[in-house]
Amino acid sequence: MTTENAESPRRLDDSFHVFDTTLRDGAQREGINLTVADKLTIARHLDEFGVGFIEGGWPGANPRDTEFFARARQEITFHNAQLVAFGATRRAGGTAAEDPQVKALLDSGAPVITLVAKAHDRHVELALRTTLDENLEMVRDTVSYLRSQGRRVFVDCEHFFDGYKANPGYAKAVVSAAHEAGADVVVLCDTNGGMLPAQIQAVVATVLADTGARLGIHAQDDTGCAVANTLAAVDAGATHVQCTANGYGERVGNANLFPVVAALELKYGKRVLPEGALAEMTRISHAIAEVVNLTPSTHQPYVGVSAFAHKAGLHASAIKVDPDLYQHIDPELVGNTMRMLVSDMAGRASIELKGKELGVDLGGDRALVARVVERVKERELQGYTYEAADASFELLLREEAEGRARRYFRTESWRAIVEDRPDGTHANEATVKLWAKGERIVATAEGNGPVNALDRAMRVALERIYPQLAKFELTDYKVRILEGRHGTESTTRVLVTTTDGNAEWSTVGVGENVIAASWQALEDAFTYGLLRAGINPAE
Repeated sequence: MTTENAESPRRLDDSFHVFDTTLRDGAQREGINLTVADKLTIARHLDEFGVGFIEGGWPGANPRDTEFFARARQEITFHNAQLVAFGATRRAGGTAAEDPQVKALLDSGAPVITLVAKAHDRHVELALRTTLDENLEMVRDTVSYLRSQGRRVFVDCEHFFDGYKANPGYAKAVVSAAHEAGADVVVLCDTNGGMLPAQIQAVVATVLADTGARLGIHAQDDTGCAVANTLAAVDAGATHVQCTANGYGERVGNANLFPVVAALELKYGKRVLPEGALAEMTRISHAIAEVVNLTPSTHQPYVGVSAFAHKAGLHASAIKVDPDLYQHIDPELVGNTMRMLVSDMAGRASIELKGKELGVDLGGDRALVARVVERVKERELQGYTYEAADASFELLLREEAEGRARRYFRTESWRAIVEDRPDGTHANEATVKLWAKGERIVATAEGNGPVNALDRAMRVALERIYPQLAKFELTDYKVRILEGRHGTESTTRVLVTTTDGNAEWSTVGVGENVIAASWQALEDAFTYGLLRAGINPAE
């Protein structure tokens, strides 16, 4: 397999570039440490999404990036993207043909090479320790040499906007040098991330008019404006945008690939992805977050789970009439879904929409809906929260709708013991006494904590009767101490997330201590899981 597949019918034309630098610039985020296998996986996701260029790293600068390019050539056939190697212009005083770093770029086999060049006069003199004229020659020599070797070349003008403020003539001279030497795109970089949209738009428009070069934009997010700055550059004539998945990058990050692409496709009407790819955006965003081992941002535009979540009763009433009244796009366009959150802010419309979402037919019963609203508000006053515990809310909703609680088992009592041993270790043991299908069951189990011991004891007691429980696994556990209500006493809320291997559900418990709250959440988790499995409580 090879990295280049220029004959692929899925590849878009060259009029506008979506350039992803997650594997290079995005990997510089604090907390991200990508293996070669990670980089290969992310590259496949990005190619599937349909970006035009994937910057894989700096071959020759470290063994991991060198290995990535070698393996990518053998292991990936790119259907939409071209692989890009990143590196610097040749050293001062030498020639590109003899520069070992330039040779490493060629040896990577990447069909496209991005060169970083200094565009700020102070950086040339203080960081490169060379003259302004020699820096221009370094750009010309390296670009022309790589072009002579059959490579397509993009040039990133580092610190361009700060350099333009200090010496606009020299910053534009760097752009012209790269353009005249054969660079296909010259990218203006807001390396420090300090620019604002109006400033970006004015500078890009001026540089485009004065140099005639094809321009791109690379924006860091230090002012929170990276996406806006990128779009402002497009408004001014840039036809190449550099972004990272989920906005990963050094310091606070880079322009986020997903809102940039969504804006271009849905707001600007530009086709920058293959047909149907935009609908995969939420899935791709979350898949990449899993690879880098960072929890997906719930409030990320377009792809966050809260991006189309509605909590206020006023919003819900309007959405019931027309979802577009409180949503700027149909969430399905980007592979997301609308969610109704149930809380003490909920009104009748919120409950009706949430019931529909959960598949519970309320039949237009206004009295039933009113009872659910009041019960939710009462429970939230006690410390429960249902906006993050859909499974517990569905159980509550079904109990009101069906006139009885779903019960697969009944708790007689439970007990958890933590033993502090002389050697400094601890033993955790739990005993539960339950009734299921007319049978009284007593079970004891140990665990690595009292809650884990209770979870295991419940399984010991019930798995013989309900073998489906063997598939259940607790995947997340959160504890919050709520405001004290009686002097120093506090109420504890526990949220538990459980999976059966196919789906996840969240449940909530509230109690005077963490063990009591955990038991409630576990009861709901097991009950909802059996409901999902289609088990009849009467069996």
